[in-house]
Formats: sequence, C-alpha cells, structure tokens
Amino acid sequence: MTDKKEIIGIDLGTTFSAIARITEGCKSEIVPNQEGDNITPSVVEFVDKETVVVGRSAKDSIGVNDDNIRKEVKRDMDKDDVTYEHFGLTHTPVTISSLILQKLKKDFEANEAHGEICTVVVTYPANFTNEARENTVKAAKKAGLEVEYLIEEPNAAALAYAAQSGKELHGRYGIYDLGGGTFDFTIATIDGQNVDINTSYGVQELGGKDFDKVIFDIVSAKYTEKTGKEIDPQEFTSNDAEDLKKRLTSRDKADARVSGEVVSVTREEFETKSSNLISQAENAISAAMDAIDIKPSDINDVILVGGSSRMPMVTQSLKGVFDKDPVSFGNPDELVALGAALYAAYKSDSRDLNPLQRNAVGAMRIGTVAPYFFGKIQVDTKGSDNPDDWTDIVTTVIKKDSKLPIERTISGFTLHDNQTGIDCRVTQSLAELEDPTMVRVIWEGTLEVPGGNPAGMEILTTYAYSEDGRMRCKFEDVQSGTTKDVDLTIGQGAPSPVEDDIDNDKFTIE
Repeated sequence: MTDKKEIIGIDLGTTFSAIARITEGCKSEIVPNQEGDNITPSVVEFVDKETVVVGRSAKDSIGVNDDNIRKEVKRDMDKDDVTYEHFGLTHTPVTISSLILQKLKKDFEANEAHGEICTVVVTYPANFTNEARENTVKAAKKAGLEVEYLIEEPNAAALAYAAQSGKELHGRYGIYDLGGGTFDFTIATIDGQNVDINTSYGVQELGGKDFDKVIFDIVSAKYTEKTGKEIDPQEFTSNDAEDLKKRLTSRDKADARVSGEVVSVTREEFETKSSNLISQAENAISAAMDAIDIKPSDINDVILVGGSSRMPMVTQSLKGVFDKDPVSFGNPDELVALGAALYAAYKSDSRDLNPLQRNAVGAMRIGTVAPYFFGKIQVDTKGSDNPDDWTDIVTTVIKKDSKLPIERTISGFTLHDNQTGIDCRVTQSLAELEDPTMVRVIWEGTLEVPGGNPAGMEILTTYAYSEDGRMRCKFEDVQSGTTKDVDLTIGQGAPSPVEDDIDNDKFTIE
C-alpha cells in the first residue's frame, strides 16, 4: 500500500454493489473485486459463526444453501425490528450491509497500488427514509469506513453523466434509475460540469427482483399447468428467473428447464404481466414533472441507470412518454459508483487532492434539494377550550424540492394557562399533508417551559437543512428563551433498538 490518499465512492445496491476511485487526473474509475468483476452481488452466505462468503460465490449458492443466505436486505434498511438468525447469532439489515461493504473495502485494499482511504461517499435511493439513510451510515462504520457524506443514487448518476459523457450538456435531463430493488426518477438541470437537482420521485419497492418475480410466476403457472405439480423453488431459483429475464432482453422467447421439463416464456408474455410495474414507474415520472410544472418535451434526454433499465419494455415506456429513445451511457450498473467517487472528490479536503484534482473539482458545482416535506405536528383547538375538540394537524416547515441549504422558522402558541411543556414532533412525507396519521414521525421530544404564564405564549420552530443532508431543528419559547435542539444529521442518530451479535473484526470474509 502506498502513502497516497484515496477518494472512493460506493454504490451499495439491492442486488449488486460497486466501488470506484478517483484517479490522479480526477477521473472516476471502477475498482474490480478480487474475482475480476466490476460489480459484486449483494449476497451474503453464512458458512459458520465466524465465516461468511460475500459476492459471486454466495449468489451461486442460491437454491443450494438458502437457509444461510441473505440477499436484498436493502429493502429492510428502515426496519429496525427485522432480524435474521444464523448459527445462533442475531443479524440485522445493518449487519448484512456492513459485510457487503467490508468485502468491497477488502477488495480495494488487496491492490497494493492503492493508498489509504481518506474520503468515502456511499449512495442511497432518492426515496430512502431518514432511518434507512442513518442505518446505511451505521453499516459503513461497522465495516470500518468513515462516511462523512451520502449522495442520492440518481444524483450521482447525473454527475457521472455530466463529467464523462464526452460532450457539453445544457438543459434538463431525466435520470431513470431502475435498480435491483428500488426505482427513482430524477430531473436535473445540467450546465457543463454544474448539476442542479430539481426533483426526485420514486418507488421504494420496485426493482429488478419484482420483474424476476413476474418471471417466476409465469414459469410456475406454466409448469403446474403442464405437470399438475407445484414448482420446487430449488429447481427454479431467483438466479434462474434473473437469467431468463436477461435472455428475454435480446430475444423474443427463452426456455427454462425445471425438474426435467422445458417451460417457454415469450417476451410479450413477460411484458404483459409486468405492465403494472412499468405503470408505477411512469406514475413516478409524471409526479416528478408535475412537481416542477414541466412537460415531457422540456426534457433533453433520459439517462438509463441500473441493470434492470436494459429491458426493452423500459425503452418502449420512455419512448411513449418522451417521444424519444433514452440514452444508455457506459454500463448502467456502474454509473452510480462512478458519480459517487466524483462527489467524494468534490466534498473532500483540498489537502488530499493534487493540483489537477483541485482544478477539476473547482470547476464542479452540485446543487440539491430537500427530498421530503418536513413538518411539525401541532394542535388545532378550533376555538374550543375543551381538549376533546382539539385535533392534531401537520404544518409544513420545509417543502420538498426546496433548494438547499434552507432555514425556515414558523410560529406557534401555547394552548392553556400555566403550560409547562410543549410536545415537539418532526414529520417527514412525500406529499404536503395535514393528517398526522399519514406522515412519518422521525423525532419527538418535549420542550419544557416555565409555568405561570397565560395561554398564547409564542413558540418558534426552526428547521435548517444543509446540502450535506444535515438537518437541525430548534423549538424555542420566545418569552423565556428556553430551547429544545435536535440534530437529525445523518450519522448522528440514536442506536437502533435492535442490536446484533456480530463483531465484524472476528468474521472471515471470503
């Protein structure tokens, strides 16, 4: 290992992950794993209490050792109550993700020409909740990676496209990111090396695995019709479904062999059964354009990101919406990691950059927006002194797609005489809502205020959201000056209520 500083970006994907580094000339490049592949399957196989296999070999064991295999855990990253048991040990989505990240780190460090990692950026889907982003940072720390910054996957892809397309870009661009487990559609304004995100909408549970399930269901139904028996999942695995899906990308019909029987699936059948999935993506595209009041003709090009975007039905869908073919740039599986590395260079300490890198970074500008509506829950008295008549309502403090950084303060008032506390709840939602049952509460606490005052004392609520995903909230009793501060900065949250039994340092990763 050399003494140079390494700047890296990591795409922690649902089905595949990748790592990229910044070269001496400030270009981003994919770092192959020790198996020689540019992408690593996000699959973990537990061998015993101290040994795991991560990547291609673990994926090849699907259908053979399913009881000890974990995959697609990214969809559970915001679920703190989800656990998995293997060899008497408790694992969480954070655990599994950390083992994948540790494999990527190990592969990077195996190259003696690489230096010490100094700046790390990890990507996440645009529709990830605050909890999921927080757990992504926890997974990285558990893997021995100090992550200071995160970037949304489509934002990273836009940055990579702007930097490496080989042409000067000017105008609005759509980023269609259909990965293994999630879908995002982002609209960005690109002007040379400057990228300004306008908006992002997506579907948290829409990705390649859902199309694989369609394939499985078609094959299963045909097999049952042909034999009168239920299909054995070990005879037709998720790997087999994925392989058949890929073959249908380049041909009109493909065969699957199941328990000695040949089952044929046509592309037309597959596309017909998948129409509801494509419609979900189209709805997200419409929501994104409606959010910033633009038409399909206002989009210069749509960039394909994610391996599942290769399906012909995706191109057909986008041509129907935008009346033009989408753009496939490089390898869609690698674009996000490449952009993450560029963002890591952009956010890195200039002391870790050589003069060429500093000049390149100095020409870049990346603007982003708030990914959600953030609000507070307050009580509407409806002019009544009877608490039974009071109603909780949500008041928006920061609107979705507000340019970052942003700071906003709104006013409220105490409800009754001699009040000694204010209930403070921070909410998050994809739509501007007033119903507290329809939003997600991401923090709650109490502002204690001096008693002895009449009702109607002013309470100020201030939310400050930075470009780096740092959100700080302040609740203040104006008269007394008493405040309640909360830091919702990614990486600063409280530990998950569910802990695991795993010490990563004691695991052997193969």
